Amino acid sequence: MVETNNVAVEVFEKEDLTVSLAKYVADLSNKFTSERGAFTVCLSGGSLINYLQKLLEPPYVDTLQWSKWHVFWVDERVVPKTHEDSNYKLAFDGLLSKVPIPPGNVYAINDALSAEEAADDYETCLRHLVKNNVIASSPASGFPKFDLMLLGMGPDGHVASLFPGHPLVEENKRWVTFIKDSPKPPPERITFTLPVINTSAYAALVVTGKGKADAVHSVLGGSQNSIKLPAGLVSPEGELKWFLDKGAASKL
Repeated sequence: MVETNNVAVEVFEKEDLTVSLAKYVADLSNKFTSERGAFTVCLSGGSLINYLQKLLEPPYVDTLQWSKWHVFWVDERVVPKTHEDSNYKLAFDGLLSKVPIPPGNVYAINDALSAEEAADDYETCLRHLVKNNVIASSPASGFPKFDLMLLGMGPDGHVASLFPGHPLVEENKRWVTFIKDSPKPPPERITFTLPVINTSAYAALVVTGKGKADAVHSVLGGSQNSIKLPAGLVSPEGELKWFLDKGAASKL
């Protein structure tokens, strides 16, 4: 494992990655439920939910304080919750339906709204939860301080729905914004902004497969391109840990 400036990089065999990620999430759940009485965790789409499957097995499934979890989405596609493209559906089917998190602690977007309205609505929801101390906030910036962001990365180096070269990467006032021209379908999405991602206490980037090796190398290999890729701009207030498999790390 390599560690620099609150950034740790660890490379795993696939099965070992799921074991290590589950322990990482469980340890943070225990830390924040004991310290704050709540654990605010933000999920992504893609393969991430598959890599959380060990949380559904002993000892975690029986010992984690699921009732104190509050679950959010780093980004979401503006589609019905029953749609195959919905990150909510992916997480519900693969994880949330199998653990006793109170439904009121699961904060899905309002899928009856337009992209712009859904982003406004989600930000309003977050502001209410910060006001009520469910979500912590950064004294320095006032941005919400989530306990854990679980992020994936695309082969192009995008995180959340922040794509390379897109103006949304520069957004620094909003907490939640929207995109109608996503380079990857579906085109309409809402997404946390980079300052919200970077205000988090802990962030994990879970990246697997040889198809992502070039982007991993750009961000972590000391390349001059790293600053251009959104994944290279992830720098949480607390700690960042990269969970890589051998494929994704093959060019490091």
